[in-house]
Amino acid sequence: MQGWEDVRAEVLRRIRAREWPPGGLIPAEEALAAEFGVARATMNRALTALAEAGVIARKKRAGTRVAELPVRRARLEIPVIRLDVMGRGQAYGFELLSDRIAPAPVPVTARLGLPEATPMRFLETLHLADGRPYAFETRWLSLAVLPVPPPDFTVISANEWLVTHVSLVAGDISFAAEAASPREAEVLGTLPGAAVLVAERTTQGTGGPVTWVRLAHAPGHRVAMTF
Repeated sequence: MQGWEDVRAEVLRRIRAREWPPGGLIPAEEALAAEFGVARATMNRALTALAEAGVIARKKRAGTRVAELPVRRARLEIPVIRLDVMGRGQAYGFELLSDRIAPAPVPVTARLGLPEATPMRFLETLHLADGRPYAFETRWLSLAVLPVPPPDFTVISANEWLVTHVSLVAGDISFAAEAASPREAEVLGTLPGAAVLVAERTTQGTGGPVTWVRLAHAPGHRVAMTF
């Protein structure tokens, strides 16, 4: 049986694919639950998460519609890499390469506004498309945003867990073509110094800093945007 995260991901995929366009009415919760083969409570949780993210708008007796201007909501829309890969028609997978708690380096704490050497959770994740390297994610994650017990990032990527569980209120992102570091070259299967597309992002939540993340994409990666 599918979990609510899987249901949420499929609904989001349909919205991004414009199967349900902005402002459009989507099927009733009961009908969707029957289509997905899940309990109505599971369907409700998935739709509630999307409503909280500003992706859909739910009104009693008026149905559920795709939000026309979701970017104006307080919560930022961070791409789920799994959905990006699947949207390209490829099979998604990921490998957690490193997971430890360590003092964050100065460039990270400075970007997040934290004291030097603040302990954070350090994660390295390799995202795969059809079994090949797609993006190498290096992340420093605030311990304050993690529940007890913390999530198992071998089961769900930190990228997807944060998008579905943490409300974000601010952030910044930058893109650059950079020479792959020895570690990035090793993980992505390319030569050190090869040109790779890099995205660096910081995010802030209602309770303070959430994460710093660097995504190095495999050579040949293309970014496509729909307006």
